[in-house]
Amino acid sequence: MVEELRAVAPRTRTARWLARRFEISTRTVERDIGALQQSGVPIYAQTGRGGGYTLDRSRTLPPVNVTSGEALAVAVALHGLAGTPFYDAGRSALAKLVAVMAPGDVARAEDLAARVSLVRPPAPQPPPRSPVGIHDAVTGRRVLAIVYGDRAGAVSERIVEPVGYVGGSVHWYLIAWCRLRAGFRAFRLDRIRAARQTGETAPPRGLDPTDDLDLPAGYVTRLTVGGG
Repeated sequence: MVEELRAVAPRTRTARWLARRFEISTRTVERDIGALQQSGVPIYAQTGRGGGYTLDRSRTLPPVNVTSGEALAVAVALHGLAGTPFYDAGRSALAKLVAVMAPGDVARAEDLAARVSLVRPPAPQPPPRSPVGIHDAVTGRRVLAIVYGDRAGAVSERIVEPVGYVGGSVHWYLIAWCRLRAGFRAFRLDRIRAARQTGETAPPRGLDPTDDLDLPAGYVTRLTVGGG
């Protein structure tokens, strides 16, 4: 019933129309609508000509119908996130997807996963994890105090304004405005030895990924979400 109202919103459906659609009585429709309203579903009754029940689509989300193949694809992609700033968020996203899947689809996804193996070149050691707090600082635009070791091994303390990330299959970098150098710098995540949020909000700064940041060639692809 909720999906029927969502599909036609902001238009309305009368109790009589819904009763015919679901082959139930109008009294049952009114009882079910009342129960949905009490549970928090934003369904409203409009009186007068053209009245009926309508649903506020801006306050509800459609059901997430994740197939077993889609869940497996996310699980495979998650393996590629190891050593990146997005691994923990990826694990959380996969857990949320599994939580909304039908039990039968979960079982099929697990069966598929048992028949898939990933082959990777041997690595001398697992990818290092980023210091705690960096991802939250990037998301919330919070100024960071970091301890950084450069390629020559020299260690320095910096106050930086995080802007974003640049990365690929080998290394990931925090892109930030460095107050010590008064310019944008790329800090390799595995060389950041410590990071602490200062509590200060960073001012907005624009950055083009082709700016001279002393990065390996090829780090210029923009990431998009939602196909935009």
